[in-house]
Amino acid sequence: MKVLWITSVYPSGQKPGEGVFHETQVQALRMLGMDVTVICPLPVNPAPLRLLKKKYRQIRSVPEYEERKGVPVYRPPYMALPGQLKWAQPHRRIAKAVLRAIEKHGLAPDMIHAHFAMPSGGAAAVVSERLKVPYILTLHGSDVNIYPHYSKSAFQAFQKAVRSASDVLAVSDVLKERTKELTGVESSVLPIGVNLDRFQKPSASKGELREKYGLPTDKKLLAFVGRLVKGKGVAELAEAVRQLDDSYTAVFIGDGSEKQQIRQKAGDQAILTGQVANQEISEYLAASDLFVLPSYSEGMPTVVIEALALKVPVLCTSVGGVPSLFGKHQHLLVKPRSVADLKAAVIDYMEGGKWQKDIAEELYQKVYEHYDASQNAKALKKRYESILHDMNKKPYDGVDL
Repeated sequence: MKVLWITSVYPSGQKPGEGVFHETQVQALRMLGMDVTVICPLPVNPAPLRLLKKKYRQIRSVPEYEERKGVPVYRPPYMALPGQLKWAQPHRRIAKAVLRAIEKHGLAPDMIHAHFAMPSGGAAAVVSERLKVPYILTLHGSDVNIYPHYSKSAFQAFQKAVRSASDVLAVSDVLKERTKELTGVESSVLPIGVNLDRFQKPSASKGELREKYGLPTDKKLLAFVGRLVKGKGVAELAEAVRQLDDSYTAVFIGDGSEKQQIRQKAGDQAILTGQVANQEISEYLAASDLFVLPSYSEGMPTVVIEALALKVPVLCTSVGGVPSLFGKHQHLLVKPRSVADLKAAVIDYMEGGKWQKDIAEELYQKVYEHYDASQNAKALKKRYESILHDMNKKPYDGVDL
């Protein structure tokens, strides 16, 4: 079976931390003998816009084709416009880029798996109609919680992307329920798994790991891993760290538009690493005293699962699928956008004994039961096989967007 993944984020040599969760699942599928190809379209601003602002001239220097760990990855360019998800709906432009890559490289997928309702889901619907192959859609969080509310056209595009899929998966129960409310479509919960074998406690001590990465050995170290953007709550975390005494330091692992804001707020109490290789994430987490993810919204953040797999204390906001993951320990979660709550919770964790070993052990067991990439890949393969089986029994009725 040949499966084409369409996604807007996938790791590259230049951006090794971008969309790692996708690569993890693809590799797990490969271990099951699946033939997976990835198309991750590359946004490029039109020439007139590149003359206006420097940021529009910054075209990522990633190759249009590379093979990553045995998987062909294509990045065909398409014309992108500022703020396009709010008003321009780029899925048709993306679909044209995907179809060009398919034709140019002679790809012949049996089915398509799109990630995020828009723009990838909308593009996949167009491509699936053109090729007469079915597509499955995985919803991750912002594509359900944020995107549909940008505009009337965004909401309509979201509905069409979901309703035209042969099968819809959500990474959490909350997303499943919200998708039903917005579209009437029943989805199934199947999180993107984590390679738990890679997230074993390192043999090196916490002190040795801090020395390895140049982290302070005499501080209470908080860690954030993810995109440094407003919606991840990094400004609130930086402000909370500033208000804590100087025995606290936060390391921000990732890249994004809020870097300067973090530096301004937290000063010397913030360490910004930029993106790091995925294999180093576990060591950064193990070197830390507390992992903090103060997002405004989430689906099911894989980095939380990774931290819990290492039994690192985890402080999160009560958003997306996180409450269902924490279960009876939801009292540990804080509300988003509140510096005061975040600061108080950090102190409770670090000085008040709020995080206990039995909590760590219980959440560790839950992660291993439900979020292992190899097990989830087996479930995903069955979904693929079921869709193709049903398709072979009746003519495929695609939906033209």
